[in-house]
Amino acid sequence: MSDEIDKRGVLEDEIFDYTLTKDGRVLLTWHGKHVKTLAGAEAKKFLARIEGLEGVDAQLVMAKVTGNFKRGNEKK
Repeated sequence: MSDEIDKRGVLEDEIFDYTLTKDGRVLLTWHGKHVKTLAGAEAKKFLARIEGLEGVDAQLVMAKVTGNFKRGNEKK
């Protein structure tokens, strides 16, 4: 399914990453730049969705959570 969504193969480069902080927040990064912070129920929901995923599937979850990363004209 992720192949249908990521037709250009951008997510294969693993452009997104996340860090879980001691206080339970999730910091999402894109090309190493902080783009979104999740806290509380939103952070727990994200962690449940991404658990056990790797590669393009995990990248897709992070891309959807960050929001406006689908036009292809984002600058690094």
